[in-house]
Amino acid sequence: MKNSYIQDLGYSDKDVSLRRINLNIQGTVQGVGFRPFIYRLAIELKLTGWIINTAEGVQIDIEGKTDRLTEFMDRIDLEKPALASIISIDISSHPPVGHTDFFIKRSSQSADKKAYVLPDIATCPDCIDEIFDPENRRYRYPFTNCTNCGPRYSIVESLPYDRINTTMKIFQMCERCRREYEDPLNRRFHAQPIACPECGPQVELWNPNGGVISIRNQSLLDACDALTRGNIVALKGLGGFQLLVDARNDDAVKCLRKRKIREEKPFAMMYPHIDVIKRHCQVNELEERLLISYKSPIVLLRRRDQIQSNISPYVAPDNNPYFGIMLPYTPLHHLLLAELGFPIIATSGNLSDESICIDEYEGLSRLKNIADLFLVHNRPIARQVDDSVVRIMMNRESVIRSARGYAPTVIQLKEPVNSSLAVGSHLKNSVAISIDKNVFISQHIGDLETLQANDAFVQTIESLSSIYDFKPKRTAHDLHPDYLSTKYAEKLLLPMLEVQHHHAHILSCLADNQLKPPVLGVSWDGTGLGYDGNIWGGEFLKVFRKTFIRVAHLRHFKLPGAEAAIKEPRRSAIGLLYEIFGEKLFDMTEIITLFSFKRKEKYILKKMLENSINSPVTSSMGRLFDAVAAIIGLNQIAGYEGHAAMQLEFAADEVTTDDSYIFDVDFHSFPYIINWEPVIRSILEDLKNSIPVNLIAAKFHKALVELVIKIAIRVNDKNVVLSGGCFQNKYLLEEVVLALQKNNFNPHWHKHVPTNDGGIALGQIMAIINSEPKEK
Repeated sequence: MKNSYIQDLGYSDKDVSLRRINLNIQGTVQGVGFRPFIYRLAIELKLTGWIINTAEGVQIDIEGKTDRLTEFMDRIDLEKPALASIISIDISSHPPVGHTDFFIKRSSQSADKKAYVLPDIATCPDCIDEIFDPENRRYRYPFTNCTNCGPRYSIVESLPYDRINTTMKIFQMCERCRREYEDPLNRRFHAQPIACPECGPQVELWNPNGGVISIRNQSLLDACDALTRGNIVALKGLGGFQLLVDARNDDAVKCLRKRKIREEKPFAMMYPHIDVIKRHCQVNELEERLLISYKSPIVLLRRRDQIQSNISPYVAPDNNPYFGIMLPYTPLHHLLLAELGFPIIATSGNLSDESICIDEYEGLSRLKNIADLFLVHNRPIARQVDDSVVRIMMNRESVIRSARGYAPTVIQLKEPVNSSLAVGSHLKNSVAISIDKNVFISQHIGDLETLQANDAFVQTIESLSSIYDFKPKRTAHDLHPDYLSTKYAEKLLLPMLEVQHHHAHILSCLADNQLKPPVLGVSWDGTGLGYDGNIWGGEFLKVFRKTFIRVAHLRHFKLPGAEAAIKEPRRSAIGLLYEIFGEKLFDMTEIITLFSFKRKEKYILKKMLENSINSPVTSSMGRLFDAVAAIIGLNQIAGYEGHAAMQLEFAADEVTTDDSYIFDVDFHSFPYIINWEPVIRSILEDLKNSIPVNLIAAKFHKALVELVIKIAIRVNDKNVVLSGGCFQNKYLLEEVVLALQKNNFNPHWHKHVPTNDGGIALGQIMAIINSEPKEK
């Protein structure tokens, strides 16, 4: 803050008169030790008055000499808690009333709830020291926390952020915790989740029938013993269940894959210490900062090729050059990993495609056929909060999955807007609400393909609405009429805005970068319904405030089997090649044998393509990636979404070449048609000449880079916005960004919001805002 706050009231810096000011502060100012900080600062400066949590933020009424008030305002900004952030301060002057001291008032409930709910915060060093100190009363207590760390979003039920409005309200503070809570000089002063072994939550180890095996510290030791013996332990953690297993044990990892029905998708691991991570992976300075930060996400790290680690090859199959790794982020995790001393798999507590479990009895019901033991606790979880996933691209953090430590994500707008709800996409769903000048984006919910996931979707909307007493006036949804999210929006019977999927991607990136249209948007992903009824996904869009023009797109090809083609890249390849060779394809032995189709399957595929039976037309870049991966033999049947595209990226990884295939662009049509046929014919020729697959993959990526530059030059808009799931590809994103910069364009890509469908809800909110008339 600057002295101008005081000067704007007409006061002089040298004035020593008694003055009184009232401050309304919005931002991240609840749950971060902001009130204790203000209390201590006011006492030091001999100022009097009070501070209170409100549903909008905090309010301060304070009086004293003008020079002291000036110093007070300056030091708020300079010395505020590390986790606090101030978005706005409304200041007003009032006659002094003769306050005699400074105190913290009981929080108030107000009509408009705008305060920021802080994400859950990883355990701070002070609390870690305490749980390993035999002389401390919180020694080995797995729910130790203070003002600087601990649960927030996963326990809050409503605003303001006070204990009575969290799931901790069922635990009555003991006398010693109460003294800490009320002591302004204690770091637990007004720490809402405060607890200790006498009065707080406890852990128990259960068998799959819910029978108690052991309690408290013994349950931790027994769980560690079970993990060492190769058992699978379901852990009720911070925001839901995790499935734990020894990452070094081949049989245990394979068993987890079989029981969880997750055959090939990489598992995330939790390591006991950063030094062990560095022995197994390359870790740069930014990656290390993320790993040890209060967010403590899963970070995608490159493995060390020359180091033979003892990690099971089944953790990340397919010669995946990356591990997804995190450090312990709760006292419970710290205690477990310190006892074990080796890396463990810590994956979401669910079956594939389901939402994670958050209640111990729900966990027993849904995970009893996966886990051998259940390490549970009795602190209720208000909502599911999975682990976040990030990757460093172009030397900055890119969020792949926004959840613990990041959600709810807040995007601040320049002007207030009507209260609106965006229900997001069908895959990687998150939702968003707009209140006043803020958009609040929920945590990652997942794919809305199961009953459990759909229930989690509805519960997330209800819980986010409950926190803020939110009642939407409008809704936004995807163009696809059959998405469960769309059907939910229809049931609300509110004014609705349908937003085309790829338009939402670009609007999301614009908001993420605080950028205004017009821009050229490059929106590349796997699936999104277009206005022509076809499946889009390889789109160049000229985006304006209220609308967009489809400037260019990939040449169409058919997807035999529709949804089946998403799971079988070889079907995308057959559809692509059929577009080139027609019926002759099925007689071209040298090509058709690239795929593992049986004779009957080939006959059915031929008839489907000939007669356009269950073979929708697409312009999808994601499906083009799939097709190329299948043609060069990397992936015929995907084990998970994006599997083939990841293998294509990994094949190109670290290949140095200036060679590139060439896309032909028909600039005589509009939208411009991007013809991939020359690329595919060149790939087939390279295969015939035994060119290494890694080089083919690199040349394909280079061709995509050249394509972006070619269209950008033609459209001639200096601001080029990159969004969509394809830009999770580090090789592709970095090459495109560097090429755009080299050609004097201004590339923009995501910062705080996922580039995949996790960012769609933000784009839908922006579409509502842009559709509303602007005041003149």
